[in-house]
Amino acid sequence: MWCKCIIFAPRFFNTDLINTKMAKITAFIRTTKAKQSANVRFRLRDGRDFQCFHKSELTVLHEKWDAKEQIIKAKVLFEEPKRAAFNKAITARRDLIHSIYVRMGKDLTSEILEEEINKELHPEKYGTLKQSFFDMYEEFITNNAHGDWQRKHHRVVLRCLKRFEIYKKLKLELDVFNVLLLNDFVEYLKNEFEICTTKPEIFIEVPECRSIKPRGINTISGMLSNFRTFFIWCIKNGKTENQPFKHFKIENDVYGTPYYITVDERNAIYNYDFSEFPELEKQRDIFVFQCFIGCRVGDLYSLTKKNIINGAVEYIAKKTSDNKGDTVRVPLSTVASEILEKYKDIEGDKLLPFIAQQNYNYAIKNIFKKAGITRDVIILDTITRQSVIKPINEVASSHLARRTLIGNLINKYKDSNLVTPLSGHVGGSKALHRYFVIDEETKIEMIKSIE
Repeated sequence: MWCKCIIFAPRFFNTDLINTKMAKITAFIRTTKAKQSANVRFRLRDGRDFQCFHKSELTVLHEKWDAKEQIIKAKVLFEEPKRAAFNKAITARRDLIHSIYVRMGKDLTSEILEEEINKELHPEKYGTLKQSFFDMYEEFITNNAHGDWQRKHHRVVLRCLKRFEIYKKLKLELDVFNVLLLNDFVEYLKNEFEICTTKPEIFIEVPECRSIKPRGINTISGMLSNFRTFFIWCIKNGKTENQPFKHFKIENDVYGTPYYITVDERNAIYNYDFSEFPELEKQRDIFVFQCFIGCRVGDLYSLTKKNIINGAVEYIAKKTSDNKGDTVRVPLSTVASEILEKYKDIEGDKLLPFIAQQNYNYAIKNIFKKAGITRDVIILDTITRQSVIKPINEVASSHLARRTLIGNLINKYKDSNLVTPLSGHVGGSKALHRYFVIDEETKIEMIKSIE
């Protein structure tokens, strides 16, 4: 008598080989004696004319085996760590069998299946240790993702792929990816914010460094571009011949017109009396200082007293250090010098009294509201890609300080080549071109010229 249960294998996407929706995996043991231990066996079936068998090394007592659920019975005495490990091993073996079938199709036999499983479990017997998909990604990040900024963003993709594998009950491999699977990954990235509430266990196993928020198309496109870079590296290094991105289109980034505060608004914020709010006053000073320096917040927080050299701030922009590595030098304005003088006696090497970056952003919104800088601005919703109108104090953040320096300089000098040495952008950056908006005064002069 066989105790058995039928498990529907997880959905894969290599439709050129097989129709995976028809494939079934049956797990069973061959014993009827309650106290007798038996190996767990697996049968792979696809229609009436195809089946393969695999006898695993996993063993279980008949009386403890739940044939219906394919796990250790929930109500029998069993050490919980061992129960969890056994049940996870059953799932992993089922996924391995299915991934082999996806790769080999109906050329697979029971003998070949046993050999392929043995290669996966004991690669040392075959003279080479096979790298896992995630080991290869780790190798790429360590040796080929240049700079902390790139490594950070690739690790975000890596963690998402790990959670995607768990969520879809897949075994990710280089050769499994194709257009359909990439589309499925895109849908996962779009919906991960909701998934984290319905499947919290996934995020316990593979936690994220910060709280997960809904992702816009631009963010997802950036993640896919990073993933494509990894695949290009794998192809160049002979790890695969699969090119899933060859026929997969990554959507182009869409940005709205950059909004920023005027010189008058910046000065109004600086001159506003925050004496009743000393902590806000400190963050106000930092924000105004950033408006004169124009660096990204990550670079701002890295500044120390040693970065002040001969009347200027000098630093290497982290984001573009791999492309340029040039030192950005921004002369100190009178106001910037006043702010540094005000905080010259703070302890340690840090340049200003920085707080957590998220708290800094909260403070900026509060600063704008108290200073009365609340005019409406048109922004592009990153999720819907539709224009929306919001008070500037509600959308103000540290990056607005960077845009304030760039926008006001470009508006005055109309030449991005003059701004690049101060902003740390790569030469020819597309980001700077978005600031070239004809101001209202110029428009009026143009119309008057043809009257």
